[in-house]
Amino acid sequence: MDTHQEHTETKRPSRPGPLSGLKVLELGQLIAGPFAGKTLADFGADVIKIEAPGAGDPLRKWRLLKDGTSVWWQVQSRSKRSLALDLRTPEGQDIVRRLAAESDVLIENFRPGAMEGWGLGPDELQAINPRLIVLRISGYGQTGPYRNRPGFGVVAEAMGGLRHLTAEPGRVPVRVGISLGDTLAALHGVIGILLALQHRHTTGEGQVIDVALYEAVFNCMESLLPEYSAFGVVRGPAGSALPGIAPTNAYLCRDGGYALIAGNGDSIFRRLMALIGREDLANDPALADNAGRVARVAELDQVIGGWTKDRTVDEVMAALDAASVPAGRIYTVEDIAKDPHYQARGMLEKVRMDDGTELAVPGVVPKLSRSPGARDRVAPRLGQDTVSVLNDIGLSPEQIRQLIDRGIVETR
Repeated sequence: MDTHQEHTETKRPSRPGPLSGLKVLELGQLIAGPFAGKTLADFGADVIKIEAPGAGDPLRKWRLLKDGTSVWWQVQSRSKRSLALDLRTPEGQDIVRRLAAESDVLIENFRPGAMEGWGLGPDELQAINPRLIVLRISGYGQTGPYRNRPGFGVVAEAMGGLRHLTAEPGRVPVRVGISLGDTLAALHGVIGILLALQHRHTTGEGQVIDVALYEAVFNCMESLLPEYSAFGVVRGPAGSALPGIAPTNAYLCRDGGYALIAGNGDSIFRRLMALIGREDLANDPALADNAGRVARVAELDQVIGGWTKDRTVDEVMAALDAASVPAGRIYTVEDIAKDPHYQARGMLEKVRMDDGTELAVPGVVPKLSRSPGARDRVAPRLGQDTVSVLNDIGLSPEQIRQLIDRGIVETR
């Protein structure tokens, strides 16, 4: 299918997938809610993305643009349909109600109370469609003293405990260079949707899923809280090491690169020490388990670092791979784009842009053996599917024309 055909396609192509037949309304914008919608679309759901007329989702203009549109858009909104609709108008709100009556899932990531202010809260929508599942993603959740605060992913990463750990000791904590808090919340939201679908399969009832950005981050913080509860320990930043697990670190090599080496399994540690010529450490009873190695982590890091500094990253990787010691190099995106394993796993897909050029985008994750996900069309233009979506809910051509003329909906 060429670019023109992909962009003028209005009805979602029918294709197999584990979520085929699932109808999803995606409200909200930017990252967390739309990432959840993207994940469902990857596996066959019909995701109708509702955007404001005019500019649409601000993500369309974030980061690097090609022909006026962010290339990120081709990742975040692939396989979705775009309905440009003004939610501030009674007519726009009525259209959402009509769509919700026929939908399985609604995703929104507005500040708590916004949907209720439009008459589109879960109580109103589930009165129309008791089977509707509503995913609500917000900074702090729908309840609690912070519920009305604006929340972005970076703030959630700080409140969830992650930002405190991302630094070299004694230096300012740094942020991860991606919107990790938003993505973690989106993935928790998708899990919630799948759980709610199973509950609905059993009971016939929809429900509300309340995901807070900071809680999604906090859920990934492993032993942070129980260590504080049991021992009063406030874990601090440790640079590239992983406190309490040894040896695992980034080690400087002769060519200025770093090798990430995880020698923290008991048998792995012995193989690593044998490889670098330290049989004495491999056979030391005091280093036979993790607790003993943690007590001497500085010594072990010095020994391993002494071995890597005389070798290039390639030489270190080859030796460790031959010894079955988990290790890796630090990839740039150029490394990713050229890596044969990424290619073999289908993680470097190509889409065709309006000007005919190809754009590489990430493939679909996870990999399912019997019902794999797939991209079935490029990300839509703003309002590209407005007419077809409104046709689906029974609006006549004249009604649609009136909505367009009044600026309540938009089509391009």
